[in-house]
This record gives sequence, C-alpha cells and structure tokens, in this order.
Amino acid sequence: MTTQSDAQTGVTRSLPAAEATGTQPQIVYVQQKAHWGRRLLVLLGVIALLVAASFGLMAVNLFPKLHNPFATQTTDRSGPVLLLSVKDLSRYVASEGTFQVLVDVQENKALIPDFIFNDHTLFVGVGTVDAYVDFDSINEGAIIQDGTSVTINLPAPQLDKPSLNVDKSYVFAEDKGLTNRIGDFFNNNPNDKQQLYQLTEQKIAAAAEDSELRDRAEKNTRAMLEGLFKGLGFERVTVNFAKP
Repeated sequence: MTTQSDAQTGVTRSLPAAEATGTQPQIVYVQQKAHWGRRLLVLLGVIALLVAASFGLMAVNLFPKLHNPFATQTTDRSGPVLLLSVKDLSRYVASEGTFQVLVDVQENKALIPDFIFNDHTLFVGVGTVDAYVDFDSINEGAIIQDGTSVTINLPAPQLDKPSLNVDKSYVFAEDKGLTNRIGDFFNNNPNDKQQLYQLTEQKIAAAAEDSELRDRAEKNTRAMLEGLFKGLGFERVTVNFAKP
C-alpha cells in the first residue's frame, strides 16, 4: 500500500499495492490533526507581552524614578555678590532740571537823564542743572549686608554748576542812552555779555536750590540701587541719604 497527499485539501490518502497491477484501488481517507494547540500558545504569548508592556508603562508614571543614593550633589550656599564697585560710577546723575529766568539789569547815573546815560537790558536765560550723588566718597562701611538684606548709606545729592544754553537764551528788550550807544559803536566790550551770563547762572542756581531737584535725585537713585541689588538676589534693599 502506498500513500498520497493532496496539496489542496491537506488530506492524505492510502493506495493499496494492487493499484500497481491495474485493479480497482481501495481508497482510505485519513484526516490529519490540525496544530491548534501550538497556535493557541503563540496567541497567549502575544497577549501576555502586550499586558506586560501596559503594566510597564503604568509603572513608569505611578512610581517615582529611583536615584543613585551615592551620586554626587553640589549645593551653592554662597551669598550674592556685593556691588562694591559702585565707586566706579564716581558720580551718578540722578536728575536734571531745566530753568528759564528773566534777568533785568539796568545801569544809570544819578543826576544824568536816562536818554543821555542808561543801559537797561531784559535777558531771558535758559540753562540746566544736574543733581548727582557722589559715589566716590563711599567707604567700606557704607554697604551693610545681613543675609538677603542690604543697607546702603549714601551722601546727600548735590547740585552741579548751572550750564547756560546760549542758543536758547536771548535779549528780550534793550534800552540804551545816547552815550551808551556811541560807546557800543566804537568799543564792543565782550565783558558786558559775560557779566550778563554770570548773573543769569547765579539766578538759575538759586532757582535750582528752591526746587525739588534734590528730592527727585534721592528718589531716582534709590530706585536704581533697589533694582540693581534685587537683581543680585537681595530681597530687601534700604537706601539712606545723609542730610544736606
């Protein structure tokens, strides 16, 4: 007896030996067992891998990461750097005031009529005055640090010399006697304007003293230093000014 497999149906049939002699063969069909057990094991394995992967992803989110207990740690406990180099500023111009004054100057002589001898000038003077803080005079004890707090002791703001703006200053009115006009024609004295400028600067300086220029200088300097030191890490900044 011989066997023959059908490729399409997967069925194996047995042929008796009489088939070789030309007699009518007797066909016997044998059904092969399908390998469902092996396929089932493969399917269960894939499902197990998917479940294990899902639990692994959940564990990453639920449990904290484990750190190396012997790892080296660096902690910076140093305090903020003090700005001792404020002295390099030398002078901090904290505010600037622009002033306009009217100067009324008259020069005449007694017992002489004004149409003969008279020099009357109305001058409009415009100038600026700077209010500054002198950092160059700060000593080592002027900056006191206490943890995250710092106290800065500064001298009082000072007023700089007035700077006359010649381009914006002008003669508003002028009245001269006969002899004065003749003298100006033959002799142009530059000291006349110089004295006028000096008198204008004196009036501008007096106006600056009576203004709030120093108060503004203290306010602006305090705001500048507070922003500067808080940028260095200080939480509380106190700025004190000496009395003028």
